This record gives sequence, C-alpha cells and structure tokens, in this order.
Amino acid sequence: MRMLVTGGAGFIGSHLTERLLQVDHEVTVLDNLSTGHYENIAHLDGHPRLHFVVGTILNESLVDKLVERCDVVFHLAAAVGVELIIKKPLESLMTNIRGSEVVLEMVHRYRKKVLIASTSEIYGKNTNGPLREDTDRILGSPLKSRWSYSTSKAVDEILAHVYWKEKGVPTVIVRLFNTVGPRQSGAYGMVIPRFVSQALKGEPLVVHGSGKQSRCFLHVKDVVNALVKLIEHPRAVGDVFNLGSQEEVTIEALANLVIRLTKSPSRAVYVPYEEAYEEGFEDMPRRVPDTSKVRGLIGFQPTMNLEEIIQSVVDSMRQPFPAPAK
Repeated sequence: MRMLVTGGAGFIGSHLTERLLQVDHEVTVLDNLSTGHYENIAHLDGHPRLHFVVGTILNESLVDKLVERCDVVFHLAAAVGVELIIKKPLESLMTNIRGSEVVLEMVHRYRKKVLIASTSEIYGKNTNGPLREDTDRILGSPLKSRWSYSTSKAVDEILAHVYWKEKGVPTVIVRLFNTVGPRQSGAYGMVIPRFVSQALKGEPLVVHGSGKQSRCFLHVKDVVNALVKLIEHPRAVGDVFNLGSQEEVTIEALANLVIRLTKSPSRAVYVPYEEAYEEGFEDMPRRVPDTSKVRGLIGFQPTMNLEEIIQSVVDSMRQPFPAPAK
C-alpha cells in the first residue's frame, strides 16, 4: 500500500517510516524539518519505495496532492514537547489545529484512512489512574501555554471523531504516553534523552520540581508496531486508544537509574518549575495509562522494560545515527 507519514523525519515518524518499508509498503514522508531531521531517515536514502518531501501540513495544495496519491495517512506532524509549546505557543497552535484540519479535509476529499497521533496531555491534571480513554479531562487556565496545547490536541481528536461520525472518514486516534528511544532529542523537554545526554557528559541531571512526579515510558519500536496493527484493524476505526507502558517511575528515581546505567559521576540537581519553564507552570504528580482497550484489540504488550529502554538511548547517543543503507 501507499502510505503518507506527516512528520516522517521526526523521532516517531522516522521509526514508523522504517517499519512500513520493512513490511513492503511505499512511503511518502512529509516534513518541514522544524523539529524533525533529515539525518533520522538518511540511512534510508535511495530506498526505491521511499519518497521524501520537504513541506508543511499547512500547505493545502501540497497536502492535497500527497493525500490523493496515497492509500493511508499517518498524521504525526505536530508541535511537540512542553518547552516548544511554551516558547512558541501561537506557531504550535496553528500547526496542531490548522494542520490537522487540512489533513482531515484532504482525507475526506479522497476517502482515505487516517491515524491521528494524539497525546496523554489530553488528560490534563487528572491524577487518577490508570487513565482510561473515557476518563475526564481536568485542565487549568486556557491562558497557560501547557493547557492550550492540551486543548489543541483535543480539538484534533474532536475533528477526527466528527469527520468519522458525520462524513464517514475512517479515523483512528492514538494517545501516546511518553514514547522514548533512539533519535529522540532532549531539546524540547523530553526527559530521558536529556538525562542521558547530561549523564554522558558528566553534567548534573536537572530534575524539575520535586522529582516525586511519576511517569511511564514506552519504547518507540513498540509504539510503531502498535500503530501499524491499529491502522490495519477494521474495529479500530472511529475509536481512540491509549498507548503506553504501565511501568511507573518517579523522575527522581529515573535520574538515579540513568546515572547508574551510564556509570556517570553526575548527580541530580533540582530546579523549580518557574525557573525551568514559566511562572505558574503546572505539572501532574502522576500519569499512568490504562491500556486494556488496545491490549484487547491487537494484543498489545510492551517488549522492553525501563532499563532496556534507557540502555537503547544510551547506545544511540554514543553512535547517534545508523549507517547509510548499502
């Protein structure tokens, strides 16, 4: 089949592109290289079934042309990371809302199937858990950048759901909980690559807040395998799925684990949220997904534990990019 991957030169997108080529699909990558990097897919250069297009999802005529030529769209292009959302809120909102609107309009025009990548940020400050797909959203003020991002992704989900219900567009929504692995940058607040980079350099590992907040991390290969299975499953259409691990860890414990695995002389230092982000920044003390729905549909199960995930990031940072394909 012919696949279009928006954001295909990004962290998750590049791994998805690689996986789709492995299972004999033809893949077109659309990426404006704002947060993605050509180096992420450079090892695929020259592949006969890969087409790379530099451009933005805000370019309606370009998206129109690419969607018309494909069978399925994986829509991963988005503003990502807490730091980027806070530094460039308007650009982030435009990319997330208007960009998704353009993609959905084109898949409707040409009657194509689309998977929308959403986020655990949807749940906001809800600390109940594990969080199910129908769990209530609890948000702070819309004037705070973090919650405007959550709202923008909620609009994406609403649009996808309405296009399915009212116009019959086959949509699948996936909420990602802290995907981690090789090629991920720590530049936009992603905690594991940031910690690993600091540890390998012997620098202090900067823990934001108290460090008692807990998260779960899933390896990118488990994510892309699940995305491929979901887009192929007829009962996934019109539904939303959490995708993450249930191996919970505090950020403080995560920093200590990174130090141990890298054998680094580094130590953890604590920085208030106001210094790390902005005054009045709000974080969640706990975020854990309920993955029973995706497990029941496609048999999803993480294949790597947290130590193995961190080790894969350590190994990749010591050898940043794969060798070019021969």
